[in-house]
Amino acid sequence: MSTLRYFLIGAVALFGAIGAIGWLKRAPREKSPAPIVQEIVLPVPKIPRPAAKESSSVKKIGLGHEKKGGEVPTVKQQEIRNSDDLPDANRIGQLFALDSSKLPIVETVSYTSRVPWLKGRPAWIADYASHFETSRHFIARSLNKKRDYFTQKVGPGDKFNVFKKEINFRFHLLIDLSRSKLWFYYIDSDAGERVLLKTYRVGIGRLDPQKKSGYLTPLGTYELGEKIAIYKPGTMGFFQDQKTEMIRVFGTRWIPFEKEIAGCTEPVKGLGLHGAPWTADPLSGQLNEDLSKIGKYDSDGCIRLTQEDIEEIFAIVITKPTTIELVKDFRDAKLPGVEK
Repeated sequence: MSTLRYFLIGAVALFGAIGAIGWLKRAPREKSPAPIVQEIVLPVPKIPRPAAKESSSVKKIGLGHEKKGGEVPTVKQQEIRNSDDLPDANRIGQLFALDSSKLPIVETVSYTSRVPWLKGRPAWIADYASHFETSRHFIARSLNKKRDYFTQKVGPGDKFNVFKKEINFRFHLLIDLSRSKLWFYYIDSDAGERVLLKTYRVGIGRLDPQKKSGYLTPLGTYELGEKIAIYKPGTMGFFQDQKTEMIRVFGTRWIPFEKEIAGCTEPVKGLGLHGAPWTADPLSGQLNEDLSKIGKYDSDGCIRLTQEDIEEIFAIVITKPTTIELVKDFRDAKLPGVEK
């Protein structure tokens, strides 16, 4: 009897242990949240998307500043924002092109020393320049097919561009002081049209709240003058009553303001367009163009351009009537003619 009792007790214990093991094996499967955790975790990467939308609302504002969406810009930033919708162009190459792409204000001629408008001697480049009211610098660039404004080697049959005598046109420069930017137009006076040739970055006068313009550079429309200058290293002159190497102040070119036309806040004396100043390398002493002055409010009132840009404008405008209009904002301009 005791043996049977021990047998029954052992059987019960055995079946109990088997049941416990089975329950333990099932328990992780019943309690495991893995599928649910996966459903919760997967959407997490989507959380940053609203932030990405905010960053995409960053708007560029003039002078290289940025403004995030939702922030209130200053009055100054309101004036110069949305500048991307302003006109932009670069048609300068079409002034020198010898094919059908050239602009209507130029024509292509073939050089010959015998010309009907000059008697008694051969005609040279200077004679073509005088007859067609086109600078020798302009003709040289056309002849050389590159930015070489001095080499004037020419032979019979060589082709180059000059301005058309039968078209009544002039040039007009518009400068936006808030953006430190220049728009270069030609104005067809007979057709009443204007054509944008190119836009440039410029440096202008220092900030001055006492001036009506807010800068040492004035507002208004001026006529450019004929007392132009070309400076090379070693060319000396007087600046502020001191003998100076002129390239260190004016770069390689100088075009003066000559006459006040309309709305001028300052007299013309001392104002002009010129290159960026050149400075000497402290180690070698070699002169180099200081491009850091472009796009800055740093001059005494004049307009500064890079050497490449001032030499380009100089070559084109010095033989034609040219006006310069200075405004706080492009939209304040009173541009002549209809945009073509």
